[in-house]
Amino acid sequence: MRVLALDYGSARCGVAVSDPTGTLATPIEHIERPGTRKGLVRVADLAREREVARIVVGLPLGLSGRDTDQTRETREWTEKLRERVKPIPVELYDERFTTAIAAKSGDNRTSEDSRAAAVLLEDWLALHAGEPE
Repeated sequence: MRVLALDYGSARCGVAVSDPTGTLATPIEHIERPGTRKGLVRVADLAREREVARIVVGLPLGLSGRDTDQTRETREWTEKLRERVKPIPVELYDERFTTAIAAKSGDNRTSEDSRAAAVLLEDWLALHAGEPE
């Protein structure tokens, strides 16, 4: 099962995709201004092009676990994405610390946002390993 992970931000959306077995996460080119109509269409097109079975969107909770302004913006954007990509399931997943981990990776071939999406996806895949599709 191929999964697409998104690290949403109003300026850029980091993107990572799993291999067809749902084992490896690879960061790919980020999407500029995903909150615009054009940006949202690009995310939806990417999901269809990559033939993903699920989309995981990083939920930026505060360190306390509470919602922040960014959390609320991400939830609103995710609802718009759900409408755009039906019937592909879209879920939110706690992304605390993914950006900090991605920053330490030192890989400059992809954006830090997409590396954060890959960290998020690796964590999600590990949690869901062995589950039926």
